[in-house]
Amino acid sequence: MSRDIESYSRSYRELPFEAIQARYRRRVVLQQVAEFRPASLLEVGCGLRPLFTDLDPAIKVTVVEPSAEFASNARELAAGREGTEILESFLEQVAPSLQPGGFDLIVLSSLLHEVDEPQQLLQALLPHCHTSSIVHVNVPNAHSLHRMLAVEMGLIEDPFELSSTQKLMQQHSTFDLDSLAKLLSQQGFEVQSSGSYFIKPFTHAQMQDLCDRGFLTEAHLEGLFRLSRRMPDFGSEIYVNATPVPRG
Repeated sequence: MSRDIESYSRSYRELPFEAIQARYRRRVVLQQVAEFRPASLLEVGCGLRPLFTDLDPAIKVTVVEPSAEFASNARELAAGREGTEILESFLEQVAPSLQPGGFDLIVLSSLLHEVDEPQQLLQALLPHCHTSSIVHVNVPNAHSLHRMLAVEMGLIEDPFELSSTQKLMQQHSTFDLDSLAKLLSQQGFEVQSSGSYFIKPFTHAQMQDLCDRGFLTEAHLEGLFRLSRRMPDFGSEIYVNATPVPRG
């Protein structure tokens, strides 16, 4: 919890291509919501566009967001939406009784790799779970095509090496599906499903440049999103859906 949250907020707004990447990330998260049909949802870290703006109003939503700017924005967007609570805090600091009985779905979207102690964050989820809660986690993929290309070009030695963008965004960890699943397993979760999405051949800055020039069109972007079905290990981001291991 030693991150400079306000510096992160500024960097997030200015990061090239992130708005497009976030659009496809959000699509995947909403697919999980449609599949699991939760009555209650906890979003940990909402950024500039909380999930509830695209959710059925019948879903009870709680947002925990440490950035003052993002939390204030979420409150404005939640005005008039019943059953929506916004807390400006780190999850580790909130009471374990946010939702009596636990949440049906908990979303950690593009967050776990950014914290100093991902184990502590995952542990902080457990008091908010019931026995069949689904925890959805997504993070950048160490085996993303653009990172594998960088290795073969000699730009980095290892796909798990932190990039300049990751350092700017105060990111501390790089995962592939195996290491992400292992971490969740070690912290008391059982992975039910997983995958990757959006093939990204180049860095964020290069992708943004190609979009600005008109070389990459919406058709290309949609194709890159769908291409992960044929290249399931090499999407730019990965996700897991996990449930808490029953306690004896």
